[in-house]
Amino acid sequence: MTCPERGIWIWILFQLCLFTAVGKTCLILFPDATKRYILKQGEKSGIKINPNFCYEYWGPTFFSFQYFLFVLKVKWKRLEDEAFQGCPAPNTPVIDFEGKISHILDFMQGKFGELMKLVEDFSSSSDFLIIYIEEAHASDGWAFKNNIEIKSHQTLQDRIRAVERLLKENPLCPVVLDTMENLSCTKYAAMPERLYVLQNGNVVYKGGFGPWNYSPQEVRKFLEELL
Repeated sequence: MTCPERGIWIWILFQLCLFTAVGKTCLILFPDATKRYILKQGEKSGIKINPNFCYEYWGPTFFSFQYFLFVLKVKWKRLEDEAFQGCPAPNTPVIDFEGKISHILDFMQGKFGELMKLVEDFSSSSDFLIIYIEEAHASDGWAFKNNIEIKSHQTLQDRIRAVERLLKENPLCPVVLDTMENLSCTKYAAMPERLYVLQNGNVVYKGGFGPWNYSPQEVRKFLEELL
């Protein structure tokens, strides 16, 4: 690690420690105001309106030690982001359910909710691909109550078993797995979730970090203008 990288890392660590400490203090001293703030952020992702996933299941986990470790890992991975709008897209390897390795750009052939509607509406002009990456809220990490019980993937078989839940939703496009080195997650800074549009091997749209800034509506608008 170079001196500038070390300086950036120390600054990130300081910011996160301060943010977590202030957030935890507010959660204790001003629970109602902090709840309103967190719920306002949750509106962006739709988590607030899910009747089976009320605030009490996930809100109190904010600013915990598990929260701190998770956000620290995400920010660390973002330092290795190589997917920049207008630049060549990282052609990282992905794995199908039989263990065969291919690459992201192999799925560009030129032709669960909102995302699947997007696939339906643009399938004649665009190719879609879902890459299943590491768990954001693994049961042995920053876990939410009343959430699906999936532990952190230790092997490729763990990841294959985990993705079976997604396949039950009948996605309308190919689903592949990130490598156990998490190359796609790292190079696309995709943790916990993120949307991209690639064209001719280049990144032409780079969505915000999920869940707050995960926006299929924004992708829809972009594709309508692009196509």
